[in-house]
Amino acid sequence: MNNQEDLQRIKALRLIDDEFMSVCFDNYIEGAELLLKVILDREDLKVSEVRTQKAIKNLQGRDVWLDIYAADKDGIKYNIEIQRADSGAHQKRARYHSSMVDADMLKPGESFNELRENYVIFITENDVLGLEMPVYHIERIITEGKVDFNDGEHIIYVNGSIKTKDTALGRLMNDFYCTEADDMCYEELSSRVKKYKESVEGVESMGSVFDEIREEARNEGRNEGRNENACESALKMISSGKLTLEEISEYSGLPIEKVRELAREKTA
Repeated sequence: MNNQEDLQRIKALRLIDDEFMSVCFDNYIEGAELLLKVILDREDLKVSEVRTQKAIKNLQGRDVWLDIYAADKDGIKYNIEIQRADSGAHQKRARYHSSMVDADMLKPGESFNELRENYVIFITENDVLGLEMPVYHIERIITEGKVDFNDGEHIIYVNGSIKTKDTALGRLMNDFYCTEADDMCYEELSSRVKKYKESVEGVESMGSVFDEIREEARNEGRNEGRNENACESALKMISSGKLTLEEISEYSGLPIEKVRELAREKTA
């Protein structure tokens, strides 16, 4: 790859950056296993599957794309989300992700007892929960009696702003912010970063990722342009007063809800 701008971008990438994390952890069992062992403080954990940007469809609502999706040898499911923006780590987003992982796990006709445990883990750039702790474990309890509810749902927030090297978790967070592989503490992560920053094959792979991002951005721009034109046409039809909102929706290609919104703004 000869694009100097892209080469500089690759050099500056860190694991906390979404596009780089997605490439580095995809199908990388050793890396996902390290991540989960450190965060969960479990040496016995064995990952059997890991994917990045896994889509879970919701026919009745909003789809989700999981940053890292993993399963262990016992069938327990893990969703790890990397969130640099505080707004992306809202508590209700964690709740929604957990429910979607559950829905994807249980097949038609299966008993609810077949549901495996699931973990939704948010690695955040800032201390979004504000208690100055390196990690937060959120579990359901029975308020009366203060005992665990034990429904198998676990939500964890990792405070990425604490990068001290005197703990395993602090060293892991240090590695997520390194631009240089040689500055990283964990060999599993360092070798993976070197692959995508220093090998010809890895750098070419990252160049392809940037090409896809640019193409998506161009398509988004074209779609936004088409949407703006459709809205302008719809507004003209609304102003004419000759068509019903349903007809305007049909002719403009806009959803009826959007046409109604435009009509309300027009008469406000």
